Amino acid sequence: MRFRRITIFKTTRPSHANINEELQWLGGSIGLFSLRDKDKSCFRIFITLLKNVKGKQGLTSDQLAANLSLTRGTVVFHLNKLMGAGIVTGEKNKYYLITENLEMIIDEIKENLDKTLRELKEMAKEIDDRLEL
Repeated sequence: MRFRRITIFKTTRPSHANINEELQWLGGSIGLFSLRDKDKSCFRIFITLLKNVKGKQGLTSDQLAANLSLTRGTVVFHLNKLMGAGIVTGEKNKYYLITENLEMIIDEIKENLDKTLRELKEMAKEIDDRLEL
């Protein structure tokens, strides 16, 4: 299972076609961005990694920090959050999104969610049977 912790939020989808709002809505809906991130550092890191997907070269935390005018500590904090969610992977001091596009990320989240729900349902049935419910 690639995704370790994803929190799904049901929020209102943006009504007009503004790519930044749509990306923030998408990432916020899967719990990547929090309201505490006032300067949208995590969002900016995510977008930079997304833009870098086609190059497949990855970026170091120092490159991200320099490109986004953030401290390396801030970048590492948010990279750890994105890696904890399973959205980003690190290899040889470079960071990458785990898939080639956003749709694939959502497909993988759905597969993991479906598997988890099947396991939960099996366990619930076993408990119900033992409790004779």
